[in-house]
Amino acid sequence: MLTLGHALQALAGGRAAATGRGPLISGGCVDSRAAQPGMLFVALAGAHLDGHDFVGEAFAKGATVALVQRAVNGPWPVLDITGGLLPDPAACPQPVCLQVPDTLKALQNIAAYWRSQCSVRVVGITGSVGKSSTKEATATVLAQRFRTLKSSGNQNNEIGLPLTLLQLSRAHERAVLEMGFYVAGEITQLCDIARPQVGVITNVYAVHAERAGSLADIARGKRELVDALPAAPDGVAILNADEPMVMDMAAHTRARIVTYGMGAAAQLRASALETYGLDGIGFQLEHAGQRVPVRVPLIGRHSVYTALRAIAVGVAEGMPAAAAAAALAQPQARDGLRLKPVPGLHGSLILDDSYNASPESAVAALDLLAELDAVRHIAVLGDMRELGAYERAGHDLVGRHAGARVQLLVTVGQRARWIAAAARAAGLAAGATHEFETVERATEFMRMQLRAGDVALVKGSLVMHLDGLVRKLANKDE
Repeated sequence: MLTLGHALQALAGGRAAATGRGPLISGGCVDSRAAQPGMLFVALAGAHLDGHDFVGEAFAKGATVALVQRAVNGPWPVLDITGGLLPDPAACPQPVCLQVPDTLKALQNIAAYWRSQCSVRVVGITGSVGKSSTKEATATVLAQRFRTLKSSGNQNNEIGLPLTLLQLSRAHERAVLEMGFYVAGEITQLCDIARPQVGVITNVYAVHAERAGSLADIARGKRELVDALPAAPDGVAILNADEPMVMDMAAHTRARIVTYGMGAAAQLRASALETYGLDGIGFQLEHAGQRVPVRVPLIGRHSVYTALRAIAVGVAEGMPAAAAAAALAQPQARDGLRLKPVPGLHGSLILDDSYNASPESAVAALDLLAELDAVRHIAVLGDMRELGAYERAGHDLVGRHAGARVQLLVTVGQRARWIAAAARAAGLAAGATHEFETVERATEFMRMQLRAGDVALVKGSLVMHLDGLVRKLANKDE
């Protein structure tokens, strides 16, 4: 495991002798409330809170080392290593503060160094939609054969990815890491830290376009993952054959190309798709002249792509396609999926997809809703943020889709009014659309509306706080 000696070696930039001496570091955190015994606490200065004010709380919870940029009040020694003078890790007091010029950069340097010391193959996953579900499914597949680490929650940025790597041990054989993208160069930075050998691209859509730029800008940002992969045979780029902007990335990598999709050109191809509502999906997998029947507990037609990506990684890492598919058949394959079926008031069912929204993911969720048996299909849709120039067109797209798939549409927020207008233009009766400015008003309306046999999808950007509506509509609150 990672030790204080390894951390000091990383902070020295390789100038000190490599050593595993000193106390073990069990992981890292930037939130003192998450500190556990043996952890490294990283004091980051944010817009509203400064981690330096919480070093004592982290130590009280058992953290043994803190990275700081300035002296902190307390009885703990602060060792200034900015000049390159390193203490003996075996003789360091506990707990101890290590003062560095930049705590975030120090965290990243420690993570990059420790990754370099572990003989693990890293799978990086990026794309506009489906990163988290692909990460979960891929880790499920690889865990059948390899000791596998995966990033938890949304630890997919310049802070979360290094924290995940601190959990590596020399026993790990595979690591599955989600990589988010907002600005050019971000994924390159993550790849410099994680050094992935396998890269998975899900798709390229106008998600976070307000920050990321045009579709071409987003594609270039995602492409940084395949740019960073090593040459074949060690490097493998797993690309969506049904997405032209993804397939264009094949010309920008030295890695071996593996393609997946439903079109005839895909190396791993899904055909004969069947849906079983909340019980999952099935399809025929065609690969290398073989046909493998697949049934997985992933929900919705769009989840075929999730399954194909995970199976493709398994195949790229030496697993038979049938074995990779069988791994996904286990119930735990749906662990970590953001869309959750929740029993609702009066015998209804709530599809909780309130974590986040983009036009493409909203369309996929509406398709799933329409697949389910219901007395009424209901959609509660909130504003979709950060779409940039695509904002109006994206809301209109979702509205047209909803108009053909629901019997009752409830919108929350100013932008979501475009969804309601487009649904009416697509043929949904005016009396079947209801527009609200606040979650509270929408919740009051839905509590009166729900009845036995209704299935209601709830989806919107995280900042809309539609998770509060879901909690109020769950039958435990009746």
